[in-house]
Amino acid sequence: MHKALKGKQKTFMAMMGLNSGEFNRLLPYFHEAYRGSLVEEGKNADEKRGKPGQLALAEDKLLFILYYLKTYPLQEVLAYSFGLTQSAANSWVHRLSPVLQAALKQMGHRPARLPEELLARLETEAVQAVGIDGTERRIQRPLDPDVQEDWYSGKKAHTVKNNLIAGLDDRDIKYLGKTRSGKVHDKRIADEEQAQVPDGYEVYRDSGFQGHQMGEGITLFEPKKKPRGGELTREEKRRNQAISRTRVVVEHVISGVKRCRCVKDVFRNWKDGFDDLVMELACGLHNFRNASRVRND
Repeated sequence: MHKALKGKQKTFMAMMGLNSGEFNRLLPYFHEAYRGSLVEEGKNADEKRGKPGQLALAEDKLLFILYYLKTYPLQEVLAYSFGLTQSAANSWVHRLSPVLQAALKQMGHRPARLPEELLARLETEAVQAVGIDGTERRIQRPLDPDVQEDWYSGKKAHTVKNNLIAGLDDRDIKYLGKTRSGKVHDKRIADEEQAQVPDGYEVYRDSGFQGHQMGEGITLFEPKKKPRGGELTREEKRRNQAISRTRVVVEHVISGVKRCRCVKDVFRNWKDGFDDLVMELACGLHNFRNASRVRND
């Protein structure tokens, strides 16, 4: 497939979510992470090269996992596209996802997952305004009625959700919270995770986070709610509009993450923890694309 896509940049982008230059920059990190995974498992890398048609080369493996994340095909379709059986395709998906995770972490594009990681990261960067927002992803309706209630979002759908924090200048995802049930409110997630930013930061958020504390020495910008039975003043409306115009960058970032259809389409995989892993991968790939294209501007 890699040879067939040479010179077809538009098709390559549509299938992988990266251009060929970005793919080539990611490849050595991915290959190193794959070899590292074999060492951890106590297997010799030479013994795991595979047969022709079985993802023998590093670029075949990277193409496979990027294609899966970007297009999110049925596994029968995925298997056919790469000359595999359905069971082999499923095995490769779960084998290569942590490899890509390790590669993105090595490159510095993995978002922080813990509050202390977020603080440590921001203390090494130039101060900029950040935004916090939540995002939901639909999942297949669980068969168990009790489980259905846990994952019902109240919007005629069963969902999972994450909170994330992004820089409003560099559009980099600084923090990705844990994947939670769609039933849980964004503010409750934020209260439980307790992600904070250092003193001197400006934080933009919507009114759904009202009352959540993100640090002592920060400047908070959130729209004012219309009072019950009353109206906002003209000045308050103008301020709300200005906040929304700035905060919308976070929504653009989330749209960038959801270029990976595995976190946009209805999620079909029930393996424990995999819904969280693919969201981290989608955020890491967004950060990688974003950093690559800012550098090339």
